[in-house]
Amino acid sequence: MRPAPRRYDRTKRALDIAVAAVLLVLTSPLMAAVAVAIAATDGRPVLFRQHRPGRHGRLFELVKFRSMRPVDAATGRADDGDRLTRLGTWLRATSLDELPTLWNVLRGDMSLVGPRPLLVRYLDRYTPTQARRHEVRPGITGLAQVRGRNALNWEDKFNHDVWYVDHRSLRLDLRILVATAGIVLRRDGISAHGSPTAHEFLGSPELTVRIDAGTGRAAARMTRGVGGTTQQTGRSMT
Repeated sequence: MRPAPRRYDRTKRALDIAVAAVLLVLTSPLMAAVAVAIAATDGRPVLFRQHRPGRHGRLFELVKFRSMRPVDAATGRADDGDRLTRLGTWLRATSLDELPTLWNVLRGDMSLVGPRPLLVRYLDRYTPTQARRHEVRPGITGLAQVRGRNALNWEDKFNHDVWYVDHRSLRLDLRILVATAGIVLRRDGISAHGSPTAHEFLGSPELTVRIDAGTGRAAARMTRGVGGTTQQTGRSMT
């Protein structure tokens, strides 16, 4: 494992705090307008909160503007396509739903640039190589987001995430931020093929590793069986 460059990490954290604080102040009128629009059209809550794995797999509460209705199996409103609101579709296309996430950056849960924080239930579906995406703070944007976003398959996304972990630098972060502006303006890669969001990550057909959400350490090796089920095969990876 490549040791983390300490000077880079300190400088990046200082820049994250400074930029997130300034952007939170500058965009506060816009965020207030979005909050009012969501409350008026789709009701409350205005914010979407969900636990996600952060650095070393430790959980934190991600905060975004709500873009979907709650799951309601009784009315058939259970998949992302049915739950996505009209305003939510526009917020996602413009990435305005991400503005509250600046608070996560200010708190230290996330960085401006890094692998996107994915769902907690994915933690036992990664291969040991894919799990390395948790060696750094997750980001609002990342290399995978500027190389295709949701249009990429999961294998390509994780390849970009791990490449970023091994090659991260302030210059690379700046290039990703600049490229992100172009992606947002062009609204590229918002949806996966055949889905309004991203497809479920079911794991790779090979050895995976389960990450302990409390310590962030890899707790056990898993093998993937028929139908995507996993079986523990040993302890390791600390």
